[in-house]
Amino acid sequence: MNKVTIIGNLTDDPESRTVNTANGSQNVCNFTVATNRYVRGQKRATFFRISCWGKQAENAMKYLLRGRKVAVTGPVEASAYIAQDGSARARLEVHAEEIEYLSSRQEGGTQAPPPPAGPDDFTEVDDDELPF
Repeated sequence: MNKVTIIGNLTDDPESRTVNTANGSQNVCNFTVATNRYVRGQKRATFFRISCWGKQAENAMKYLLRGRKVAVTGPVEASAYIAQDGSARARLEVHAEEIEYLSSRQEGGTQAPPPPAGPDDFTEVDDDELPF
């Protein structure tokens, strides 16, 4: 099984583009999430490139900004590349299946409303509506 869940902060605002696929054109959104860890008392960061498609990409563009905290779940893929300086580098990319927005509206950017509730999200119920 290849599935990871990461929680971290966006390092920059998300980027979006439209891609032509066999099913027509689709939006794809990419952003980077930094996670912190400690090695021998020193703070280190690991950076994950995140990609999401379709409606999820549209919501990410609406509600995510640099500094916002998110939880992302999906399969991870590692790829190697040569940087401009000629050094070999590796990149971890998560193909987001789920994105959970963890920052409040006041944190990390503008005062955007939270994303719309999906069919699996909880509905707030007033205590007066409970039968017991």
